Amino acid sequence: MQQLPIFLDIRDRRCVVVGGGDVASRKIAWLVKAGARVVVVAPALCPHLQALHRDGALEYLARPFEPAHLDQAWLTIAATDDETVNAAVSAAARARDIPVNVVDQPALCTFTMPSIVERDPLVIAISSSGAAPVLSRMLRARLETLIPASYGKLAALAGSFRKQVQEKLPEGPARRRFWEQVLASPIAERMLAGREEEAAQALQAALNETSTQPCAGEVYLVGAGPGDPDLLTFRALRLMQQCDVALYDNLVSPSVMELVRRDAERIYVGKQRSRHTLPQQDINQRLVELAREGKRVLRIKGGDPFIFGRGGEEIATLAEHGIPFQVVPGISAANGVASYAGIPLTHRDHAQSVTFVTGHLKDGSVDLDWPALTRPNQTVVIYMGLEGLAEISRQLVAHGLPPAHPVAVVQQGTTAAQRVVTGTLQDIAGLVADAGLHAPTLTIVGTVVTLRARLNWFQAAP
Repeated sequence: MQQLPIFLDIRDRRCVVVGGGDVASRKIAWLVKAGARVVVVAPALCPHLQALHRDGALEYLARPFEPAHLDQAWLTIAATDDETVNAAVSAAARARDIPVNVVDQPALCTFTMPSIVERDPLVIAISSSGAAPVLSRMLRARLETLIPASYGKLAALAGSFRKQVQEKLPEGPARRRFWEQVLASPIAERMLAGREEEAAQALQAALNETSTQPCAGEVYLVGAGPGDPDLLTFRALRLMQQCDVALYDNLVSPSVMELVRRDAERIYVGKQRSRHTLPQQDINQRLVELAREGKRVLRIKGGDPFIFGRGGEEIATLAEHGIPFQVVPGISAANGVASYAGIPLTHRDHAQSVTFVTGHLKDGSVDLDWPALTRPNQTVVIYMGLEGLAEISRQLVAHGLPPAHPVAVVQQGTTAAQRVVTGTLQDIAGLVADAGLHAPTLTIVGTVVTLRARLNWFQAAP
């Protein structure tokens, strides 16, 4: 993020705009609407600004710009077609530590004006940090069609009850849950339908009936998929946005974690090759403790929580202690990574079954059912097999697969950092070492790997 998005209260504040044309007029319209004391410095005014001046909505100084015009200003905007004047305005504002925007010249700005969707008091601002203002306007146009004007009235209704709700529910989590329930209820629908008095009465009744007792906690066990945030389910995203605390590990990509509610507490409980931040038993107990505090706990896991994710162990502990929980499946690493690598896990000419195995067992050994893994016409998907790749390859050959049997190792599949190394059981360990692949990886063994040359579609970042 290159700029901090903020909303300024400029009511009755002196705001200086240098320039009197149509571009300046568009900026001034927003300043006037926000209640600013607008001062316009320009040799002449366009018709719209002339009308605003006649109505007393702005002060007009019909003279060339001078730095002293910015004295006591709260912010300033330069909107002239003279680059020398614009640069002088920027320099004078910076010297006085006054926020300055120079239209279409990001290098001279200390703030940029966003594209705005207004449903007063609800305001949505969209900015590209000056990089692509046309794109910002296009996004604004799309939002204009998606957000009814009545959403402003809904926001105003919530604002009118804000003090009452704070008095009855002084604890932040309880207030947040109350508003989430109200805004997703028929109360909101009545307001959006124009039945304003009926909505207000229903909101008052809901507040009167709401309990002041501590809320019961709950745990959401959510599969985050293999890394690409576009692969999240709608339900996963909804729960991610309403949690109070999130427990996550290193298999959950940063781009997915960006979608967790911003003010939720984050607790890292990741494990990396025998280096455990928290033992699994402690993670289980932590979920119980947080839920008993009345919190909505997000336990988010890479892939699917029931495929080598220890999700079963965690909800068994929750059930034992009577903690309510939900389980949200995710796209498994096997499904997602294989798809993005262009390797179908089944194919009529290559594999009629798929076997998922983990590359290390509970005691750290690699002791698998090798005869079962070397059966013909199947694909074997190995989770967490990078460290033991050489031994796994040796054992598969020793138990009957040919040394030339195809293998692919995929690092950070489905993300922009995806890398794929293909080879055979005989040479894959060396190829992976030479490529410097690191966890998380997924290993795919089978003749389906040969299809990648034709079916590879996903282009990761170079």
